[in-house]
Amino acid sequence: MSAMDHVQVRPVTAVAWTSNSTTCPKDFTLINVTEDGANANFTRSFGMKSGYYICYSKATSGGMVVSDIQLISDKDAIPHGYTFIAEHLEPRATVSKKKRVCVRVVPEGSVDTAVLDIKLTAKSKMMLQHYTYVGDVHGYVLWCRKGHFTSATPKAKPRRKSLDMRRLSIEGPSAPQPLKPSNHLLGPQGKISTRRHSLHVTDTVDKPADSSIQGITALDGVPFSLHPKFDTQPKNTNPQLTSQLNNIRIKSLQDIENEYSYTFAVEEYAAKTKPVVSTPSAGQ
Repeated sequence: MSAMDHVQVRPVTAVAWTSNSTTCPKDFTLINVTEDGANANFTRSFGMKSGYYICYSKATSGGMVVSDIQLISDKDAIPHGYTFIAEHLEPRATVSKKKRVCVRVVPEGSVDTAVLDIKLTAKSKMMLQHYTYVGDVHGYVLWCRKGHFTSATPKAKPRRKSLDMRRLSIEGPSAPQPLKPSNHLLGPQGKISTRRHSLHVTDTVDKPADSSIQGITALDGVPFSLHPKFDTQPKNTNPQLTSQLNNIRIKSLQDIENEYSYTFAVEEYAAKTKPVVSTPSAGQ
């Protein structure tokens, strides 16, 4: 890559023919002199009263760039994706159709390299460093320089995902964690605390539902309260129901293992023991 490619430069966005500086569109640069000092007015021919010039633009309003430029003869079909350059000429002026200039125009964000500059020379033996030979057109040699370009609108940097967001979008479900006794919900003697069975709407509304992305559930923000049938706070509460609720004990994982542990020793012994098969005697 040459040093010129590192310089911040805008790409060519349009190429056209024009009769002179008067007909040249705004924001277009007219090439009136070749690199070797000759007049860049294209050669007059029979039936043509005046010549014409080639011009180009680097305006950024359209969001399109010229990614390639080619010359084709009048007998060749235009390549797919290419268009003939526009003509901004005086009345009755025409451009020779023996050699036609066509360009490929694409959205700026779809390519990394594009045409950065266009030059003309009058002598085919003259070489332009860092430029690509396009072809001979009406007595001149057309050159273009391609390379990386500076975008008019800086591309937005991708947002950095947080750790919790990556877990939600990329990783699978995490391994189940062992059960732990909810000691903060237990009151004296392992009974359910008053706070657990007397939740109010304000307990959940006042807390932010988005404290962590990983903890968001479908129930966040939904008010929760016990049915009056099971609420022990009202005055007219069934004493028997209150006694039953107070006697509820939350068991830990270890308590459940100790109470319902079963080793299946009998079944294993029975599976390992071979049944005794009696054979009939010879006299029977």
